[in-house]
Amino acid sequence: MDWTRQIDGYCERLGPMYWAEPVNAVTNLAFLIAAYVMWRRVQEPGLGTARLLCVVLGMIGLGSYLFHTHAEVWSAVADVVPIAIYVLIYIWAANRYYWGMRWFAALGATVLFFPYAYVTVPLFQMVPFIGSSAGYWPVPTLIAIYAVLLRARVPNVAKGLGIGAAILVVSLVMRSLDEPICDAIPLGTHFLWHVLNAIMLGWMIEVLRRHLKTQGEV
Repeated sequence: MDWTRQIDGYCERLGPMYWAEPVNAVTNLAFLIAAYVMWRRVQEPGLGTARLLCVVLGMIGLGSYLFHTHAEVWSAVADVVPIAIYVLIYIWAANRYYWGMRWFAALGATVLFFPYAYVTVPLFQMVPFIGSSAGYWPVPTLIAIYAVLLRARVPNVAKGLGIGAAILVVSLVMRSLDEPICDAIPLGTHFLWHVLNAIMLGWMIEVLRRHLKTQGEV
């Protein structure tokens, strides 16, 4: 694999220069801001998982910044790996704290995300317009499924998850629109994916924080 191969996948990028995507690069500050805000809110004992999510949220911002400045294969990996880590940690936390599973049962249920993604990603790839965002769509779908199934058990969590899923759907629409409307809007819309995604990921940590406080875990 050529780890230094250039990747030109966004409307704003017009060349191989470091600052070829200045808006896409700078808007990654939204992830760092969200991580900082939530970090300050999860300092009580019993919120270790929430603090871990804050750290990973900051890593998402750094990884995405590297990708939108260097735009090479290695930086693409740095971009997507923290996102995958965040998703898996949050699924574990949802299984552990929202469903009340034991530690290892929650871990086992988390592993099921891999066959779930394996089945659903090809289905989303068949949907017109979604394009390169197909790999992300299983996530808001899963959040929505959890929200529906948790309505009776933890209604406030279910509502919070529903809000998170809705924000992520809008965020993904902005990501998918980036290339199709490039001729009309040269800046593209990918930067809105950063801003909305940062809000959504921070909100998901807040949902977890509120639940743990309500359950007396904190």
